[in-house]
Amino acid sequence: GTAARGGLTPQTEVTKTEFGVVPGQGSVDKFQLKSQDVTLEVISLGCIITSLKTKNKRGEFDDIVLGFDNLEGYLSNPACFGAVVGRVANRIAKGKFTVDGKDYQLAINNGPNSLHGGLKGFNKAIWTSEVLLSGVRFCLTSPDGDEGYPGELRASVTYVLEGEVLSIHYKAETSKTTPVNLTNHSYFNLAGHGTPDIYDHEVSITADAYLPVDDTMIPTGEIAPVQDSLFDLRKPVLIGQRLKELADPGFDHNFCLSSPGDPWLVRPCARVTHPGSGRVLDVHTSQPGVQLYTANFLDGSLRGKAAAAYPRHSAFCLETQNWPDAVNQPHFPDALLRPGEEYSHTTLFRFSVG
Repeated sequence: GTAARGGLTPQTEVTKTEFGVVPGQGSVDKFQLKSQDVTLEVISLGCIITSLKTKNKRGEFDDIVLGFDNLEGYLSNPACFGAVVGRVANRIAKGKFTVDGKDYQLAINNGPNSLHGGLKGFNKAIWTSEVLLSGVRFCLTSPDGDEGYPGELRASVTYVLEGEVLSIHYKAETSKTTPVNLTNHSYFNLAGHGTPDIYDHEVSITADAYLPVDDTMIPTGEIAPVQDSLFDLRKPVLIGQRLKELADPGFDHNFCLSSPGDPWLVRPCARVTHPGSGRVLDVHTSQPGVQLYTANFLDGSLRGKAAAAYPRHSAFCLETQNWPDAVNQPHFPDALLRPGEEYSHTTLFRFSVG
């Protein structure tokens, strides 16, 4: 149209509605961000992306993220569908860490470890919200001692949709030194949510190394080259074939995008394509790692949107992040945020048709 010739992307429409009420906690708002390429819905509970509709090669829109139809589903949401997880995403070994000579103990909620911020992580909080030109900003103050973490942490997560690109900006500042690692835990199936598996998807990740894990999914400390291993995803790999070769249950591993001390610039890290629909997802991030997770712990018992069953391997997650258990592994990228510093990271998701 004329706007395109003028070099302007037509504006994203942002609309706000009430999604429901959490007794004793307040009301949850839903924001719809709509561009010509993508329609995204996100709620103020946990900054959860509840719906993400993109075009296939025939121009038809499908919802490509797993989730629930109503607030009740998201109040339990054991798999963290679509949520921003924190204060620390991923696992901390035995829920323990030491900062400035002081020992901290977190709740144990994943085998012997702490996962995704604890029992009531950021995914369970109602964030305050502010509508922006092409998006929405959510803010949360996590008090000193929240879930066992030191310092009052003031965090914000901003979603901006421009054309086919969704950008997520994470910021935080703290009153005491604390580990911080924020990510979005969306589960994607480019064939459409409710499609039984992702075996016909192809994935590539621009990582020369990955982190092997012990039997509780904590990194062993080794930074292993992907060369000549099943973790070499530098060229596109058919997920179904690779999952057959990989020992059960599947991928749940951090891929190392940069070495400790590297400047953290936004750069391409992953691409997933679904030849059947033509959908392509490109991920760029400033984070030093990305966790590829192939929904190994889903078992079909959760009923999702439109009563869809979500079995094992019915979605993939690309969680841009610091490396798991970095607070306990000094040779991993620094996981600590100190007073006077700003935690600031950006991840871009580009939804196109190939």
